[in-house]
Amino acid sequence: MSFSFKPLWKQLIDKNMSAEDLRKALNFSFSTMSKMKKGENVSLEVLDRICTYLNCQLQDIVEHIPKKE
Repeated sequence: MSFSFKPLWKQLIDKNMSAEDLRKALNFSFSTMSKMKKGENVSLEVLDRICTYLNCQLQDIVEHIPKKE
């Protein structure tokens, strides 16, 4: 499975926030933010914290992209 965080980046633009603003607000490590920028896996705890902070649902910050066979 592959996931994209494009919806998150759009949310941040809409809220006039940068990825660094989010990282600082939620006290994420640089590596966690780097993983999201690369579309790599992050924990459900991280996703939960983002959804709570932005007051949104999971589908508002991440989308599933099926692998092509």
